[in-house]
Amino acid sequence: MSLKTIVLTCLAMTAFAANSIFCRFALGEGGMDAGIFALIRLVSGAIVLGILSGRHAFRQPVTDGDKPWAMPLMLALYALFFSYAYVNLSTGTGALILFCAVQTTMITAGVLAGERPGLVRILGMATALMGLIYLVSPGLSAPSPLGAFLMTLAGISWGIYSLLGKQVRNPIAATAFNFIWAVPLVIAPIFFLSGFTLPTNLDGSGFWAAILSGTLASGIGYVIWYAAIKGLSPGRAASVQLTVPVIAAVGGILFLAEPVSLRLFISSAVILSGVGLALVPKKRKNFTQKHKKI
Repeated sequence: MSLKTIVLTCLAMTAFAANSIFCRFALGEGGMDAGIFALIRLVSGAIVLGILSGRHAFRQPVTDGDKPWAMPLMLALYALFFSYAYVNLSTGTGALILFCAVQTTMITAGVLAGERPGLVRILGMATALMGLIYLVSPGLSAPSPLGAFLMTLAGISWGIYSLLGKQVRNPIAATAFNFIWAVPLVIAPIFFLSGFTLPTNLDGSGFWAAILSGTLASGIGYVIWYAAIKGLSPGRAASVQLTVPVIAAVGGILFLAEPVSLRLFISSAVILSGVGLALVPKKRKNFTQKHKKI
């Protein structure tokens, strides 16, 4: 993995964690409806990306595949499930469930495509999933089943979106296109779930959190991720995203005064250990002879 890929990946993971923090803040202290948050997030992201990419934002992106319209759909589904899941989840717990689902989706796709992770990486992935199972297992501090289910669906959608992003040739224009066309896809579901009522709290802190989530953490963050993922295999791209829950959990504790959960702490430690194993490069056999006999 090159230094450029490492730097871009770190920036993208920080942006992803910021999304969880902004969402929890907007739905909690900001008093914003989950669907309206998702809509503002997509609209603001579409605006800033549209400005950056100009007329190219409205053109169907050039990809190495034949499913460019699947990306706006996956983005819309992710944004909806993500926002509604966070109504019942803490910042770190939601991020943990999200990116475990992402990992499972992307690694499964990699295996189906012929990627062979190796014994150590399989052990790492299994360890990470054991951490998730412990987190959501029944108990006094287990998360909401509905919230966990919705966040799992968000993770599957995001995993597919990330895989499709590897085929994109122009990250900025493609991300702008995805955001622009995701907006009309979410309007009807949002207003149906909101009881067809117009939002009234569009001038408070929740509104600005949604704006920052859409412009910086989502719009710019996704462009960075598109650039980073080109240097990552599906398995590694999935594994590195499991660092996001820890960043998000720390942010939730520092900025949102969320309590420190022993269950979250233990599951995070187990999952990060699994990620470390999953990122260990496979040993390659060296068939080159150092000394050739004449």
